[in-house]
Amino acid sequence: MTDAPKRDYRDTVFLPVTSFPMRGELAKREPALLERWQRIGLWQRLRAAAAGRPKFILHDGPPYANGNIHIGHALNKILKDVINRAKQMAGYDANYVPGWDCHGLPIEWKIEEQYRAAGRDKDAVDPVAFRAECRAYAAHWMAVQSAEFQRLGVAGDWAKPYSTMDFRSEAMIWREIGRFLMNGGLYRGAKPVLWSPVEKTALADAEVEYHDHRSTTVWVRFPVLEAPAPDLRGASIVIWTTTPWTIPGNRAVAYGAEIDYALVAVEGARDGARARVGEHLLVALHLLPDVAKEAGITQHLVRRVLKGAELAGTVCAHPLRGKGYEVDVPALPGDFVTTDAGTGFVHIAPGHGEEDWLLGQKHGLPTPDTVGPDGRFLDHVPLFAGIHVYEAADPVCDALAEAGALLARGVLVHSYPHSWRSKAPLIFRNTPQWFVAMDGPNGVRARALAAIEATRFVPPQGKNRLRAMIAQRPDWCVSRQRAWGVPIAIFVEKRTGEPLRDQAVIDRIAEAFEREGADAWWTTPPAVFLGEGRNPDDYEQVRDIIEVWFESGSTHAFVLEGSESLAWPADLYLEGSDQHRGWFHSSLLESCGTRGRAPYKAVLTHGFTLDEQGRKMSKSLGNVVAPQEVIAEYGADILRLWVMASDYTEDQRIGPEILKQQAELYRRIRNTLRWLIGALDGFTEAERVSPEAMPELERWVLHRLAELDSRVREATEGYTWTGVFAELHQFCATDLSAFYFDIRKDSLYCDRPDSPRRRAVRTVLDHLFHCLTAWLAPVLVFTAEEAWLARFPSEDGSVHLRLFPEVPAAWRDETLAAKWARIRELRRAVTGALEKERAEGRIGSSLQAAPVLHLTGPDAGLLDAATWAEVAITSGLTVSTDPAPPGAFTLEGLAGVAVVPERAEGRKCERCWKVLPEVGTHEDHPGLCDRCADAVRSGLVTRRRAA
Repeated sequence: MTDAPKRDYRDTVFLPVTSFPMRGELAKREPALLERWQRIGLWQRLRAAAAGRPKFILHDGPPYANGNIHIGHALNKILKDVINRAKQMAGYDANYVPGWDCHGLPIEWKIEEQYRAAGRDKDAVDPVAFRAECRAYAAHWMAVQSAEFQRLGVAGDWAKPYSTMDFRSEAMIWREIGRFLMNGGLYRGAKPVLWSPVEKTALADAEVEYHDHRSTTVWVRFPVLEAPAPDLRGASIVIWTTTPWTIPGNRAVAYGAEIDYALVAVEGARDGARARVGEHLLVALHLLPDVAKEAGITQHLVRRVLKGAELAGTVCAHPLRGKGYEVDVPALPGDFVTTDAGTGFVHIAPGHGEEDWLLGQKHGLPTPDTVGPDGRFLDHVPLFAGIHVYEAADPVCDALAEAGALLARGVLVHSYPHSWRSKAPLIFRNTPQWFVAMDGPNGVRARALAAIEATRFVPPQGKNRLRAMIAQRPDWCVSRQRAWGVPIAIFVEKRTGEPLRDQAVIDRIAEAFEREGADAWWTTPPAVFLGEGRNPDDYEQVRDIIEVWFESGSTHAFVLEGSESLAWPADLYLEGSDQHRGWFHSSLLESCGTRGRAPYKAVLTHGFTLDEQGRKMSKSLGNVVAPQEVIAEYGADILRLWVMASDYTEDQRIGPEILKQQAELYRRIRNTLRWLIGALDGFTEAERVSPEAMPELERWVLHRLAELDSRVREATEGYTWTGVFAELHQFCATDLSAFYFDIRKDSLYCDRPDSPRRRAVRTVLDHLFHCLTAWLAPVLVFTAEEAWLARFPSEDGSVHLRLFPEVPAAWRDETLAAKWARIRELRRAVTGALEKERAEGRIGSSLQAAPVLHLTGPDAGLLDAATWAEVAITSGLTVSTDPAPPGAFTLEGLAGVAVVPERAEGRKCERCWKVLPEVGTHEDHPGLCDRCADAVRSGLVTRRRAA
């Protein structure tokens, strides 16, 4: 047949048609989708659709209403949102009520900063007016953060969030304190607590940071007055401390009963040393060389070695005796004494340390008050009245030296507790505080430990961490000496010192708080609360406030309990791993102390955000990544992808290069969705075919969908999302784009629309679209919505109103999966051979080839030649069981497989571009192959050009 002029068959090819753009331009499109969700009332419709389903409640740990959100906030809220959305799509009623922590020191500190800048004295301001300023400040930042969280695509009841400063919340927080008051778990006692002299308040462990601090160290003589052994009298016990300012509060010396101590006679000292030749010192034998070096002792004689237990009954003089400190100092056994550093003796100041106080309580020691709220020694303290503890090292050392008690002085740089807000070093200070007893009548510790065993932890190591903290923690100090918060609204009887325990009084106070807020404690006459028959003059009205960790630990009581739309206990608490000592901890203690169990069934913790080099973010390093900036450049979906593409149980890294990588991952996923939408243009139910009628390749894709469905549902149920998004991306990029789509484009574009193979392909693509958009919807909330609406335009529809598709178990076919895994391995040999041919210029496209594939054994029967040609994307392929000729292409690791590249015989079809001998045999369409000529003659393929 003679060559005929070429015809343009482009209008007969089914190229993808879609309005879904290749470029995401998320920063521009996402706000419009947010507005749309508001307009169609998506949140309300989700709640209505979920009515009657099993509830899933992720209780929101309240962020602090103080400043714009940071990248850690974004990580936390996105992870919560993904879990909530996935649960909703898995068939639960996943109502989410966001909340804020609004009371406490950071906000109060901000208002005080404003006062200081304006030259105002906070203490001269009416507390109710001051509290009003704090409330307004918190309300402003709640509104700012709410908008920022919503811009991240976080779905929730933003119209009705909770906050700890809501009047009802304040009333319920007080009621929770009232529960402890009534059940005997709350008491007032004088005990040393971590105290900030700058903020003038006690601090919780979670409000403490540790930084390097330069401390003055002293070795101090305590002269022995009485001892069981005569040779000890006149000697001096030597102590070492890094807090010289605590010496005025000393009331004992502790020793280790099993430690070996040396009675040392000083026989030589270097010039300028404070050690005196002829004196006798008692130090731990193990630490004697260190002490001798620090004290400048050049020669000494060990008179004898004795066990610490032999010191029982020893009494020393205070090192400042004769200067106003006329107290005896007993030597007492302490199981906390070690020989790791120092002298093997510990000076005991019951007002300045937990172990000191406990030892003092055990042996009836007094607990002197020496330091005031501002960190200055009180007026009655001899020698040091009015001196600040930060500046006390020199005066104390001078006084010790003058008294002959200072043996040596040095400097130590060590990790030391600081306030997380003011960054100032903290002190242990004995103050009257309100405590929840850990081992009192409620048995809070025992209940909490039992509750931990009944709780699921993700990752599991969180259980051990929290259990260790609960097992070792002291009684819970729940009072603070500040103004902004819920007051400990207790009346203490002046005559007995006992708190008034009367449920009617508690209820009256709570009712007033619910009507007017906690300001009522300052504005309402005490007689109103006390009721008839009680004289307000007989009672002290406590002005301390409740610490914020107790407040946030009580949120389960006023957010979940008694709510029709929520449930108690929560299914999940989810925060950063630092909350083992924060919110998880306080919520557990509060709930166990009042309800006997944890307020949660499971606890999930995530890591922290670091920069690309693994460094903590800080303004000084210039490595802070602000979520607002990421959204402006990339869009919120890229941030969401970053969260879910990482292992959130570990610390996560983020920075410019990592964000570029996430944008590239996103591009591949978006292109997958775009191609699916385009390839499904015009799909109708009439095209659908059952899996039984599909080719094996389509059934393999259905198998992969069944595998991924199981993975997504397991992650949804178990909160184990790490790796899931990587699997979805791998599926899109490798299984689909680089394999299945590549193979089936020929059939999709060129087969007749009524051909069984093309119908099977389109049916599978429809399943893919429904599954992928659903599985991606919890993560890429904006992109999944955009893709869904691009295929199914609607005024009020949404991908988020869907449930996960039901994937039939029958789609799972492990035998088929194993077969196609082997086929893909063998295909690598064919594509490798053709790539070499292309690189060396012998072919331009794989369709110009018809290779010979040499296989042995079972491999030879995997596919017929025609199907192999489809899979290899060649115009033909021959399967041979003959030995491969010399020079055939092989791949390392694929034994028994070889490929001989051959050029396809025939002419190139002008429509499908395959090279086939039959091209030119059709008079009406001489440029077409048999399949394409049939398709064009059918009249079913004329269509508009691709957009």
